[in-house]
Amino acid sequence: MDPAIYNGVLLVAAVMFALSFIIMTWRILVGPNSLDRMLGLDGFIAMLQCALATYICWSLDTTVANAMLVIALLGFIASVSVARFRKRDGS
Repeated sequence: MDPAIYNGVLLVAAVMFALSFIIMTWRILVGPNSLDRMLGLDGFIAMLQCALATYICWSLDTTVANAMLVIALLGFIASVSVARFRKRDGS
């Protein structure tokens, strides 16, 4: 594949991730209740993993693969703990 096309596709993906991060940050900050904020955080974590995978494709450097694993595990633990200990908002 032509490197210019490859870099162009990755640039488009990076711009879409940046816009998605802005939208998810808004969902985390404005969410009407704690469950909406947690869903926003889950989406943010998933997009962060995808953005790191895009970085790996762009730089051909796999040193961030361990960071992706840690982020995935922390996101899972956060989701499980919120689901386990969540109480209704306002009570």
